[in-house]
Amino acid sequence: MKNIFLLNKKEGETPLEALESFRAKNKKYKDAKMTYAGRLDPMASGLLLVLAGEEIKNKERYLSLEKEYEFEILFGFATDTYDILGKIVASTNLPLIMRESELQDKIKDNLKFFTGKFIQKYPIYSSKTVKGKQLFVYARSGIDVEIPEREVSVKELKFLELRKIKSDKLLKNIEKRIRKVKGDFRQKEIVKLWRKNLNIGNSVFHIAKFKIRCSSGTYVRGIVNSLGEKIGIPALAFSIERTKIGNF
Repeated sequence: MKNIFLLNKKEGETPLEALESFRAKNKKYKDAKMTYAGRLDPMASGLLLVLAGEEIKNKERYLSLEKEYEFEILFGFATDTYDILGKIVASTNLPLIMRESELQDKIKDNLKFFTGKFIQKYPIYSSKTVKGKQLFVYARSGIDVEIPEREVSVKELKFLELRKIKSDKLLKNIEKRIRKVKGDFRQKEIVKLWRKNLNIGNSVFHIAKFKIRCSSGTYVRGIVNSLGEKIGIPALAFSIERTKIGNF
């Protein structure tokens, strides 16, 4: 049996669901000891590195590998999870306050703050453990906790393109994608908030696409939220796809 697998985690799946789907399709691994080296959020897709057998002993080495992603930023909204699967905490009608050319200039001018080495706080909705509990447990319970931070390194962050989307199409897109998620991620409440905020006629929103090469442990959606704060516009991770792990 092989000991290293490259799975393409689908959007809406948890890493565990992707692993169990693999087991279901490959019966000889049904009872094999397996683990994934590096998580992906439910709304993120792409490369998931899975280890089996003796290779599990080397998990820490795989966890430390550099990562590459392609991701999109939706401007005009911020959520508590920093992606579309979160409660909206801030919004603005971007076309009313900034021209497209001005937004592009502001994006390019602020990327320098997110290249090289810098300190990044963990998102409050993450699996980082603090005092025996994962951060998202504190967030859901409304309990204040000191959020830890760490040094991360971004070797490349490239702005690729900027596109527009109308509010009605945006709502359909978000509803369709949130329906893919199983389990309790507050989906009903979140969809209601999106419907309330996007039921505004033919408003237009901007989506920017990027490519990033970064150290292990870098939260792309954290960079997205912070970039929005630097520019002065609410922003969230509209999509994230992991395309490379080390040489895989």
